[in-house]
This record gives sequence, structure tokens and C-alpha cells, in this order.
Amino acid sequence: MCGIAGRILKDPGPIGRDLVELMDAQVHRGADSTGFALYGQPLESGYIVRAVGFERSRLDSDLEDFKSIINDQGCEFAEDPVADEAESRHVSVRMVVSEIPNLPRWTKAVDEISSRFEVQSVGKSLEIIKDIGTAADVADKHGVREYGGTHGLGHARLATESSVIPTASHPFWARPFPDVAIVHNGQITNYYLLRDKLERQGYRFMTANDSELIAVWISDRMRQGMEKPEALRDSIKEIDGVFTYLIADRNSIGFAKDKWAIKPLVVMGEEQEIAVATEEQAVRRIYLEEGDVENFDGPAMTHTWPVMMEAA
Repeated sequence: MCGIAGRILKDPGPIGRDLVELMDAQVHRGADSTGFALYGQPLESGYIVRAVGFERSRLDSDLEDFKSIINDQGCEFAEDPVADEAESRHVSVRMVVSEIPNLPRWTKAVDEISSRFEVQSVGKSLEIIKDIGTAADVADKHGVREYGGTHGLGHARLATESSVIPTASHPFWARPFPDVAIVHNGQITNYYLLRDKLERQGYRFMTANDSELIAVWISDRMRQGMEKPEALRDSIKEIDGVFTYLIADRNSIGFAKDKWAIKPLVVMGEEQEIAVATEEQAVRRIYLEEGDVENFDGPAMTHTWPVMMEAA
């Protein structure tokens, strides 16, 4: 079932608040977990890293191990790591690190301790925040409403296959491509076939969630020279199943909808500032005045909305 949403602002503003509204309106579509991909002010140097530690009591030693690994990769903490102050067993950590000489190699190295400390996103601008519970639960715990930026994604999850844990939740980072995130509503039926092909190319998947595949699949196509609109169209031909997904990077948000057109998507606003969601009542939380809502209800549809400026 699940609910997805995307938001682009014409000027930098309260992107966190808007995404929380979009997901709170769709809480009935899944309250197992909620997540946000937030695009804020891009760093001039270094990367923002979001991670989850599975044992709060072991955080200090996990951070020491993480620091040792990134130092071996020619990278270091640019700021002191900041952890959430909740009482949950798992703990969310925000880190800013220096420039990473080789991000695929760096990612492979830090994944050596992913069984206890797993990286959720890496980017100049992107921060993925996801946790167990509703949009309100996650927003209150992690201060999501206070995030400023230009655009982002949201997801409310009804778990049907993989575990109900923060790391199995959406959005997913397109490991190891910086600043790429995805949210998905549906099911991929040739998931294991496509995953096997990508793993033989050296990619690594951290969960059994079929949605994680899409972000890497699209990014790999773009790495090979495809433009995003072409990669989105190609995904409809190559990825089997019923799906509607949103994929974001620093410059745009795009969507693709399978040839069966089962999973809904609507958009409200104009090209430079839009709200998109699974349900109309969600986008009307953002646009309170009367206005037209466009339904993407046809088969095999794609579109890309540009982000007109980066956060300042």
C-alpha cells in the first residue's frame, strides 16, 4: 500500500515541515515506518553522512571504528558527530566528513561494520532521516520540521516483506552514488534477477527491500551516460512489476509509473514549485486554496521536475 511524496520549493524554505504534512496526510497508508530525503544547503567541501547504530550503548566504540576506517580512506571528521537523544535501542547519527577521494571504495570500507553501524546516505546536500513510526513520531524525534532546503521526498511504509527496522525503511540511498534517493510504492517482480546483475558489477545492497534496487539501477544507467529522463523511460521496459517511484538528486525529482498504472500519483502546483503524492488530499495540505490537481493515471508515464536553485 505505502504512500510517497515529493516537494520542490521555488526558493529555499521549510522543506521538512512540508514533507511532514504530506506524509502525515497519508499515515493511513502505512505507519510501520516513515522516512524523509531532505536536500538542504550543499556543502562547498566534504559530505554529509547519515548513519544508524543498532546498539546505542555501543555508539562510542562504533564511532571510533568508523573514524579509523575513514581515516584509512583519506577522510576525516570535519565536525563532531551528532546523535539523537531518544531512548530507542537504535541511534541515528549525523556526521560531516572531509572530501572522500574515492566514494565507492570508501563506501565498501565503511560497510565492513554495517551489521552494527550502517550508513544511510552520503551527499553534499542529501540527508536521509527514517525511523519506525508515523510521520509525527519521526518528525518529533529527529526535528524534521525544522529542516530548510529546496526539495525532498517522503515515504510512509506498510511493511509487506522485509523487516520493520529503520534501515529497511524508505527512502533509500543509491549506494554509492552521492545525493541520490528514492521512494517507491509497489512491488518489483524481477527484483532478484536485476539485483544479481548489479551485484556482479560490484554493487552492494543492504536490505531485502526491492525498492533499494531501483535507485542503484537508475544511477548505474546514468553512470553509463544516460540522461535521467531516458533512464526513467528505460526502467518501465526493464523493471517488471507494479510500481510508482520518485527519484531525487540535487538537480531534480523524477517519477516513473509502470505499464499497468495501478499505483496512483497526483501533482499540484507549477513546474517550479510542486507537491506530488500518492493521494490528492495530501497535496491539498500544502495548497490550501482551490486549484487544479493533475492525476498521472495513465500507463508507462514518466516526468522530471527541475530544481531551479540550490539551497542558500
